[in-house]
Amino acid sequence: MILILVITTSNWYPIVSSDNIRRYTRSFEFDYIGWELAAGWEKFSLFSIGPAHHLNNFQQRKIIRDYFILLNSSNELQKMISEIYSDPQVSSPEEKAIRFEDELYKISLLLNLQKQIAESVLQHQISQTIKTLGITDIGTPFPPILFQTTKLPKQLIISSRGIIKQEKSISLKADITLNEIIKLENDVEANLNYSALVVPIGGVGTYPTMVINTMDLKYLIETIAHEWIHNYLSLRPLGIRYASSPVLRTINETTANIGGSEISQAVIETFYTDLIEITQILPRTFQTSFPTQKPIQLQNFDFSKEMYLTRIKVDVLLAEGKIDEAEQFMESQRLYFWENGYQIRKLNQAYFAFHGAYADEPFSAAGKDPVGDDVRLFRGRQASLASFIRKISWMYNYSQLRTAARTY
Repeated sequence: MILILVITTSNWYPIVSSDNIRRYTRSFEFDYIGWELAAGWEKFSLFSIGPAHHLNNFQQRKIIRDYFILLNSSNELQKMISEIYSDPQVSSPEEKAIRFEDELYKISLLLNLQKQIAESVLQHQISQTIKTLGITDIGTPFPPILFQTTKLPKQLIISSRGIIKQEKSISLKADITLNEIIKLENDVEANLNYSALVVPIGGVGTYPTMVINTMDLKYLIETIAHEWIHNYLSLRPLGIRYASSPVLRTINETTANIGGSEISQAVIETFYTDLIEITQILPRTFQTSFPTQKPIQLQNFDFSKEMYLTRIKVDVLLAEGKIDEAEQFMESQRLYFWENGYQIRKLNQAYFAFHGAYADEPFSAAGKDPVGDDVRLFRGRQASLASFIRKISWMYNYSQLRTAARTY
């Protein structure tokens, strides 16, 4: 319970008090207390048994494989049922879908049981990897790695219109409809003169952490590790001050992205080597500055670079006070992205306020913000991931990072 009270999350921490916005969101807000109690009890019950500690590597892999088989079957059945109800040529969709719904119900029961064991296996594997990497102070990860795959809340991001800055972040129910999302965004923008956007998220740093339900094993492990790093940081100055400024939020998120990626790679190399290509096993190169040569592109359109250039121009327009022109430019760029296969529903200041905090790559929605560059530079100066995370976790302002990253 102490952990629940002190942990800072990457996605649900309120940035500022704003009852005016809550007036529009209150009926859609996510119930974290209810979720925490249910998830905490389930994890405590299974954690006390500790089944993963009694399984060999072959048994662990079989559990993960069977989990993904059931998850895939569940996803396919849900897709079939949705198509039946959406098909205008089906006269009695209820009758045609009932057989698939019965099968989905049976698979859901099996999936729920398999999910709990699979989560226990992944918790054990990631814990062992973190211990091997040395990111522990007591010989084991603390807080212990606990997560639950679940339907994640969506996040309402609020930014000022005149400057890209996350003013508030509010978690919404997972089942909020698109029509409700659009109306909520429009109400906030029309009545409060903010830029608003509801975004999907991959995880939440509660305890146990909330993690997206995905078929991508590498991404799943990366997300689990990312959220655990937030748990780890939340007991130290950097995480405690997560919400004190946009800069510290960017440092937190970029650190979690870098750490999550490296831990995920280490887990895959240790337990699932046959699932990756040889090129993925090579050590990750941390770019400390923008590349001097244009990287080889597999296709003509480079999404990351185009989004980076878009952010730079938007920042310039907003700095000149040209808010309407900046918003018109973002809409034209959204259409440009759409034409090139990136179906962005809405591109505005709130979009950049949210995505700009994840600056672990040179080209990102952060634009020319130097914070991500300094985090990457500092990582490159450390001999190990453990040293990087341990040192950066005790920083509580940007000047400390800047000095550590730039001083020879």
